Amino acid sequence: MRSRAPSVELGSFRAEQIRSGDPYEISDGRLIFCAPTGGSGSGPNRLGASVVGWDPAVTEAGVDTGYSPKPTLLRAPDVAVGNVPDQPGWVKGAPHLAIEYADIGQDEQELKKKIVELLGAGTRFLWVVRLTGLRRVEVHEPGKRMRTLLPGDKLTAPGVLKNPVPVEALYESDAAERATLTNLLQRRGYEDLDAVFAKGLEQGLEKGHEEGVLRGKRDALVRLLERRQLGVTRRISAQIEACTDPAELDRWFDRAIVASRVDEVFKRA
Repeated sequence: MRSRAPSVELGSFRAEQIRSGDPYEISDGRLIFCAPTGGSGSGPNRLGASVVGWDPAVTEAGVDTGYSPKPTLLRAPDVAVGNVPDQPGWVKGAPHLAIEYADIGQDEQELKKKIVELLGAGTRFLWVVRLTGLRRVEVHEPGKRMRTLLPGDKLTAPGVLKNPVPVEALYESDAAERATLTNLLQRRGYEDLDAVFAKGLEQGLEKGHEEGVLRGKRDALVRLLERRQLGVTRRISAQIEACTDPAELDRWFDRAIVASRVDEVFKRA
């Protein structure tokens, strides 16, 4: 969540009066100024969006997406997962998972209000990442008491995310990269990096076996042609070497057994 200047009472505002890019949110028609994110908060915002956005179960995610469940309410979580349609204008309803980053200068009263409004609008999980003091994440869910997770703990969002998220992955580069890599691999059908290595080895062995079969068939054909003195020219050798079809090599071998001339071996059927 961006640091906030004091709220400005300017009458009853509506979401339709705010344009994309304007530094404002609205709560009960009250305009709330949202200052730009500082350097210590912008990096973690990017990491968190990457980690949850690439989770295999996620199809929609966004940063600073504006939600307007009703005309006098407009809220933009730092990171949103679920209900992020690729359409212009403010999004109706609320994200399934919202992440807020609380840094120096955080307006705690406004943060509490935002949490209540998002949960009331349908958000199932709201994580507040505390970047000052002891790094931690506060977990909010409708009808449940807030709980705090510390580094070493893992966050879960059943029905929204497939994989648990290490607390550190929301603000620490190394942990975020590991979590994102796992998510990307799973999107390609691999459970983890070990599975990639295993698949590569399996494919290599299969390829080696196929190459070995072809090599044996090519060598056997050349030996047969030489023994029958049918003549193995440079052109014939290149044609045999270029063949990658085991069935074709078998056909040539069968013909070489009875052929009287080398051209009979390689004639088109």
